[in-house]
Amino acid sequence: MSIDGWMRDFAEFVQANAAWAPLIVFLIAFGECVAFLSFLVPATALFTVLATAAGASGLQPLPLALAATAGAGMGFWVSYWFGLVVGPRASQYWPLNKNPDLLKTGHDFFERWGAPGVFFGHFIGPVRAVIAITAGIVRMPPLQFHIANWSASFVWGFAFFYGLGLFGQQLAR
Repeated sequence: MSIDGWMRDFAEFVQANAAWAPLIVFLIAFGECVAFLSFLVPATALFTVLATAAGASGLQPLPLALAATAGAGMGFWVSYWFGLVVGPRASQYWPLNKNPDLLKTGHDFFERWGAPGVFFGHFIGPVRAVIAITAGIVRMPPLQFHIANWSASFVWGFAFFYGLGLFGQQLAR
C-alpha cells in the first residue's frame, strides 16, 4: 500500500470515528513531541491530511486544536523530565546513541537560542526531537521551559488544526 493510500485510509477512519478524533490527535501530537517516539511518528504529514479532512467533513477544529496542544505540551514535558532525571547519560539510550549528532544539534540550538529555542524547536522537525530533552539535560529553569513549551504547543496545535481545519471547511464548500 502506498503512503498516499495509507493517509487516505487514515483520514477516512478518523472521519468515521469522529468521537475518537481528539484522542487520536492527542496521541499523535504526544508521540511527535516525545524525544524517543518522535522518530517513529510522522505527525506533520498525518496532521496536514487529518486537519484538512476533519474540516472538510465538518468536524469542529477547536477540540482537535486543543488535543494537539495538550499532546505536544505533554510530549515535550516528558522529554524535559527525562533530560532532568537522566542528564547527559541520555546520549546512551536509543535513538540518541545511534544518532549522536542529534543531541549535539539540539544542544547547540539550545545554547544559541535558550528559551526561545524551546519555543521555535516545536516548528523545526530535526530539533523538535531533541530540544526538550536538551533543556532538561542542561537544567533549564522549569518556569522558563513551561512558558516556552506551552505557548509553542498552543501555536503549533492551533496552526495545524484550527488553520487547516478552516481550510478544509472552505474546500468542502
